[in-house]
Amino acid sequence: MTNLLIASNIVLWIALIVITVIVFALVRQIGVLYERVAPAGALSINQQLKVGQTAPELDVINLKNQQTLHIAGPSTAQKCQLLFFVSPTCPMCKSLIGIAKSIAREESQWVDLVFASDGSEDEIGQFMEAQGLTQSNFVNSDLLGKSYGVAKLPYAVLIDEAGTLQAMGIVNSREHIESLFNVKETGYASLQEYMQKNFV
Repeated sequence: MTNLLIASNIVLWIALIVITVIVFALVRQIGVLYERVAPAGALSINQQLKVGQTAPELDVINLKNQQTLHIAGPSTAQKCQLLFFVSPTCPMCKSLIGIAKSIAREESQWVDLVFASDGSEDEIGQFMEAQGLTQSNFVNSDLLGKSYGVAKLPYAVLIDEAGTLQAMGIVNSREHIESLFNVKETGYASLQEYMQKNFV
């Protein structure tokens, strides 16, 4: 009986050691997998502008109050501008509007959100009403999109207080929008560049 008890204890200890080794190996593999499948940031495919250069300055009409809104250039309020390009015909844009507004509220101390589109006044007016954007900064300007090389939507551009392009790219999720802020903090042109230089 005593021999059986000792044998069972030995078997249990061996099993515990084997399980510990397996768990350690799994944790290590998860770490390796995380490095390989890094979080994806906004995809920058802009052939016209580059991060780090001076952002194109424009004066446009803010449909929120019908006053002139200056895009880029040194900010008197010492705030960054987040240009969020959307369209009434873009389903993905509509799904991200609430997320963009939420992020802008959270970061309101240092960033101003500006929605931008182009289209007829009636179409844009109906879009603003339907999406609850009448009290948000909103610009209806074909020239703004062309100046910033916007080819696909939804697209976002982050401009710092000095009027320098900090980050830009196609955004399809909250993670993509937040990655623009991460790019500003890390100093890399894109989240992909940061991950490549630091984890590969």
